[in-house]
Amino acid sequence: MPTVPIPARSAVTTFDAASKRERIEVKPPLIRLMRRVITNTFGVWSHASALVAQRLGWFPRVEPYVGYGTGDYSRLICRTVYAPVHGQSGLLIRGIRGMLTIPAPRTHVQASIDDTPLNTVQIGDSEVYDKVDRSRDLSGEYAISDSAGYLDLVAEHRLTPGIHRVSYSVDNRKPVSANLYTIPASAKVGIISDVDDTIMITQAPVLWKAAYNLLFLNPKKKASVPGMSVLFARISDLFPDAPFFYLSTSPWNVESSIRHFITDHGFPEGPLLLRDLDPRPKTFVPSGPQHKLEFAEQLMADFPDMKFILVGDDGQKDPTTYATIAKRYPGRVLAIAIRQLSPKETPGLASVAGLTSTQPMPVTEVPVFTGTTGANILKTMLPYLKEHAR
Repeated sequence: MPTVPIPARSAVTTFDAASKRERIEVKPPLIRLMRRVITNTFGVWSHASALVAQRLGWFPRVEPYVGYGTGDYSRLICRTVYAPVHGQSGLLIRGIRGMLTIPAPRTHVQASIDDTPLNTVQIGDSEVYDKVDRSRDLSGEYAISDSAGYLDLVAEHRLTPGIHRVSYSVDNRKPVSANLYTIPASAKVGIISDVDDTIMITQAPVLWKAAYNLLFLNPKKKASVPGMSVLFARISDLFPDAPFFYLSTSPWNVESSIRHFITDHGFPEGPLLLRDLDPRPKTFVPSGPQHKLEFAEQLMADFPDMKFILVGDDGQKDPTTYATIAKRYPGRVLAIAIRQLSPKETPGLASVAGLTSTQPMPVTEVPVFTGTTGANILKTMLPYLKEHAR
C-alpha cells in the first residue's frame, strides 16, 4: 500500500508554538515563577496519575477529533489518554469526567487517511522523521504524542472535496476514526462560529453557572440558543458549499459533548477548534481571545480565496476579536453576527438592575448584525446575504 509523505512545517495554531507575547522569557520574574510552579505541579500530577492508571491496568487509547483540509493538505488533531481495557473513544460524558481524563504522553500512534498510512509527521513546531521500529511490527511509521498526549499533524495529501475518514491506532486497541472535512476550492464563503452562548446556552459570563454547565450538567440537557440552528440552516441553503468551523474557548476535554450537541440540535456539521488548557512551558495557557484570533488567522491562511461570516456573542470578547480580524484582513470578512445576551445571562449587579455588562459592538466597516435570538439576526442579515449569494 502506498504511503503519504507528511512534510513538517510550522503552524501558528500548533499546541507547542508559542506566540511572542506568550513566551515565558518575556514575562516579569514573578509571573515566570508562578508559571513554572503551575507547570511543574501539573507535570507531577500528570506523572502520578499515569502511574496510578498503569497500576489499574489502564493503557493508552486515542481520542480522535474532527479534522479539516484543502485539496492539498489536511490538519489532523487527536489525543492519547489512559483508559480501562474496555474504554471507548468519543462517548457522550459529563464534562467533569472529560476534565479528569489522564493524558498518555509520548505514545506511538499510527495514522491513516482513507486507509492510506501516513509515514512522516509534524509534532508541534519540530520535524520528526521516525524510523520504523521493526520490533513493534509496525507496517508504517508512527507519530509520538507530546507531553499532554496531543498530536497536531499536517498531511500533504491531495483529496477530493467531501468527507473523508482519518484512522488512528495504538498498541492493544482497535483503530478509532473521525471525519476529515475537505473543503472544495469552489467554496467562496465560510462560517466561523463561537459555541458558548452563541449556539449553546452556557452563561459563560457568570462563572459559577458556566462551571456547572460545563462540568456537571447532563450533556443531553444542554439548551440551544433559540433560532440559531434555523439561522445556520438558512446560511447553508444560501451557500451550499460553505464550511462551518466551530471555534470555542472550551477545552478539548469536552469535545464529544459539543460534537453531540451540534448533531442533536440540527446545526451543520463541521470541524471543532477548541483550546488546550494544560499548562505548557512554552505557551502556558493561551487566553480565549488569543486562541480564537490565532485559529481565525490560520483559517484565513488555509483558505486565501474565501470570505468569512463571523458569528459570536457579546458576553465575552467576540466583538473585539472579530473587529480585529476584520481590520487585519480587509475584504475577507463578509459579515459579523453578534448574539446579544439578556440581562439574566450576565453577572453581578447588572443582572439585578436589568442591565447587561457585555462587550460593545465592534467598530468596523464590515456590516454587523445583532439580536438576542437567531430569528432576530436572521431578519436583518438574510437580505444582505442574499445579495452576496447571487
